[in-house]
Amino acid sequence: MIDQINGLHHVTSLASGAQSNNDFFTKTLGLRRIKKTVNFDAPEVYHLYYGDEAGTPGTVMTYFPFPNARRGRPGTGEVGITGFAVPKGSLPYWQERLATFDVRNIETETTFGENRLRFDGPDGDGFVLVETDGDSRTPWTNNGVPADAAIRGFHSADMRLRDAAASAELLKFMGYEELDRQDNVTRFHVPGGNEANVIDISQVNAPMADQGAGSVHHIAFSVDNRQKQLEVRKALMDTGYQVTPVIDRDYFYAIYFRTPGGVLFEIATNEPGFDRDEDTAHLGEALKLPTQHEHLRQILEDRYLEPIID
Repeated sequence: MIDQINGLHHVTSLASGAQSNNDFFTKTLGLRRIKKTVNFDAPEVYHLYYGDEAGTPGTVMTYFPFPNARRGRPGTGEVGITGFAVPKGSLPYWQERLATFDVRNIETETTFGENRLRFDGPDGDGFVLVETDGDSRTPWTNNGVPADAAIRGFHSADMRLRDAAASAELLKFMGYEELDRQDNVTRFHVPGGNEANVIDISQVNAPMADQGAGSVHHIAFSVDNRQKQLEVRKALMDTGYQVTPVIDRDYFYAIYFRTPGGVLFEIATNEPGFDRDEDTAHLGEALKLPTQHEHLRQILEDRYLEPIID
């Protein structure tokens, strides 16, 4: 069994526009944009990162905003809901705030004894705010959300699968333990991990998802450093998983593999962090390009990357 994983590192999704995506996460949800860079494989597309002040692993939501991308079709084989942790008693504030910003499909619910507020992102993305008690993470509060309501980071990710069994075994191999079951949902968590340590598996009878704007592209799990990442990679490969070589993503090192249920998993290092090329006080302000794309800066800014107005 793997014991190096701490919980979630980041969640990466697809969007149809950079400005609307930026506005939703910074102005509506009150997160900080911590990095403005580009897709390594398609540099004409932004890669935007949002999180707490420093982009602490377990708080970071990232997006590839493909201009005018068609909307994805929800289904199985994907992460259907991304959960954020908020303080106890803060959901009435959020319900009013989201309504003020014309957020769609706002609904209250209780799951596993937790009060939750579900809503859609600009492209139909599935989100939920979950009231938690004792979350020690320091929130970003410079975008207008008070500290007693601000998002602390991730709470969970909910995978929708036709057959939960094989993915449940994978999570257990990755150090997760089954915590509870409710209806068709099984909850797992990493004991002693970071506070973004919950994964839910919803077993549903539905067609496979068709990815597009609003879809989660992959979820990334946190390990402390490259040595622990290599240990995880070897353990996964010894078990029969096809795992990519280590890829330098500038702010972390990454490996990827496809799960039995079809969800793309990444294992990402906590090092070197988002301050490697920007001071923490100025994270997300300048366009940062991977070294191999720096020579394209002028053409990317002039032709492809829409200006983002903060």
